[in-house]
Amino acid sequence: MNDDLKLLEATAADIFAAYQDRPGLWEELEEAGLTAIGIPEEAGGSGGDAEQAAVVLRAAAYHAAETPLAETLWLAGPLLAAAGLLVPAGRLTAAESHDGELTLERDGAGWRLDGTLKRVPWARDAQRIAVVVDGRLCSVAPAAATLVHHHNLAGEPRDDVSFAGVGLAADQVAELPQGPTLRLRGALARSIQLAGAAQRALEHSLRYAGERRQFGRPIAAFQAMQQYLAQIAGEVAILELSTRSAVAALADPGADLTATVAAVRANACRAAGVVAELSHQVHGAIGTTHEHDLRRSTLRLWSWREEYGNENQWAGALGLLAAAAEDPWHLITGTVTATTRS
Repeated sequence: MNDDLKLLEATAADIFAAYQDRPGLWEELEEAGLTAIGIPEEAGGSGGDAEQAAVVLRAAAYHAAETPLAETLWLAGPLLAAAGLLVPAGRLTAAESHDGELTLERDGAGWRLDGTLKRVPWARDAQRIAVVVDGRLCSVAPAAATLVHHHNLAGEPRDDVSFAGVGLAADQVAELPQGPTLRLRGALARSIQLAGAAQRALEHSLRYAGERRQFGRPIAAFQAMQQYLAQIAGEVAILELSTRSAVAALADPGADLTATVAAVRANACRAAGVVAELSHQVHGAIGTTHEHDLRRSTLRLWSWREEYGNENQWAGALGLLAAAAEDPWHLITGTVTATTRS
């Protein structure tokens, strides 16, 4: 990581640490320009690239920040900017219609949107929802919809959003831009977040194992505990390296990221389960209590590994890609660009 990224990471970390469990976090992030990193300045963003956006996103996950940062700067913001639609200030979110959940039809000079989207992240707090439907991207105000509030295991908003003949102006709908799909971007975002939360879980475990004493010595001195800690650390290192590699691949606008994200996501979900399980083994019953900070990391690990596809779904997708490739070995190792049989 170069000096500029280290400075950005330190700035973000200071803000998240100062505002943990206190109001005003989003406003402070906006003032610092951290909610629009990776979105071009001409589209109303702060400029920068995906690597910088990932640094901020990882820091937010490390500090268990309760804010729709991934949805704003990684999903909705870049999609709206790439489609030439207005990127408004404030919190944003994004969702995609699957299996005919939504219909988008012409209505005079504009459009009409009908249907229900399930478990949209942070919909209740968003200024706009970037909705992908039928090859188009729509910018929709949540106030025009009916919301039913739900949460994931970590307590983050995941709302059902119903549209009943919602009218959209012509400048609120555009062709879906080229590039990574919302599902690919979402899977990578959640993997970056898993890396941040896993790092925090590791640090909680190391500190507790060094402080908790049993039979006259720290529990970190016991071989079984050392094995747990070493395994957690190994999984965290793999998570960090794999997500950084995937983010770097975003720099190539012509690259097909499907295989890369599938591999990273399948591994990230698997690693998150191991980290969460072993961290609670280290802490024992204390790590499950509401008062202990470990739960802020592990509940997110369990929640985020199920969103935008879990490890089984992405492993299956990777297997299909390998089966269709002319040389599965080179697809898996990444030594050549994958091509599929005709």
